[in-house]
Amino acid sequence: MLDFQPDADELAVAAIARRVADEVLRPAAARLDREGGFPRESLATLAREGLLGIAVPRELGGRGAGALAYSLAVTELADACASTTVALCVNNMVAEVVAHFGTAAQREHHVPRLCDGRHVVGAFALSEPGAGSDPAAMRTRARPTDRGWVISGSKLWITSGSDAGLFVVWARTSDDPGARGISTFLVPGDTPGLRRGRPEHKLGLCGSTTVPLDFEACEVGPEALLDEPGRGFRVAMMALDGGRIGIASQALGIGRAATRAATVWARDRFGTAVPQAIQFALADNATELDAAAVLTHRAAWLKRRGLPFSQQASMAKLMASERAVASCNRALAVLGAAGQDRELPLERFVRDVRVTTIYEGTSEVQRIVLARDIVRRFAEQGRA
Repeated sequence: MLDFQPDADELAVAAIARRVADEVLRPAAARLDREGGFPRESLATLAREGLLGIAVPRELGGRGAGALAYSLAVTELADACASTTVALCVNNMVAEVVAHFGTAAQREHHVPRLCDGRHVVGAFALSEPGAGSDPAAMRTRARPTDRGWVISGSKLWITSGSDAGLFVVWARTSDDPGARGISTFLVPGDTPGLRRGRPEHKLGLCGSTTVPLDFEACEVGPEALLDEPGRGFRVAMMALDGGRIGIASQALGIGRAATRAATVWARDRFGTAVPQAIQFALADNATELDAAAVLTHRAAWLKRRGLPFSQQASMAKLMASERAVASCNRALAVLGAAGQDRELPLERFVRDVRVTTIYEGTSEVQRIVLARDIVRRFAEQGRA
């Protein structure tokens, strides 16, 4: 029987996140969105509160609170500032990847620094100009030398790339076809040959820097290789499965913030006599977001217990991101012209939420993954 109600420890983590969201993130969100930049001070606060490694084992500097606590915390934080939250999500993902696949030396050196902020934040360098939804099209290469590896190539759309102290980088190490020749490397941010580009001008998440990277004969030692050569695709897929829980949770937070903004506006304007069309919009938002939350918490519950959760994470990410976009659009319709006003936060929610249907695998990719699994399972069961 599934019972993914949060326990006392998980609720305590959510309460910490709610307090930090209200005291630190929410007051700075509009300015951060307007001025851009990187939320270094907010992330330092999140590090002090133990939120940069929520599911990371305690012996490595994390909270050891598990995936459901992580999901609940991300929703609380994204309700206040999605830009800061996406940097936190990627850092948690990087810390978990190193904790899971790293050697003892890699884990002991990097994971505590990701959790306490000494690395500032971690970054995930997978996408390339011609390899987004298809990592097998990757062209960045790593060549072995007598001193380690030399990485050459470029990456695109790297969240927090402007300030990250550690990059998890994927590169081809052989000419094996498809994804079989891809390996994973840990590249410190001060490595010679690593060049960070100018932050992109984006529709939303304007307080989160997203940059291209160039690797110009970037030399790293043999200790930079994460897991075995040629097994990088496996590392990426494990990371993305967990990352989809984070993005689903982020979408939930934005959708709930938009619904609350619409509810407050309707109540202030109409009192208890809210028009039926607005009632329907609010009811649809609440219903759809709650359904998405159930899927998200189910995936997190399965992950916490070490059970297969890949399909459930794809369902959660698909449902939560699509329904959060719909919720923000309905909220915008409720406010009408007032929703366009930059003095109100709703237009920021509308801009911030759109990318949740894109990163960590687009909605279309999630549907492909899910449909492939459905067809396979029916074939295995021998049903027509």
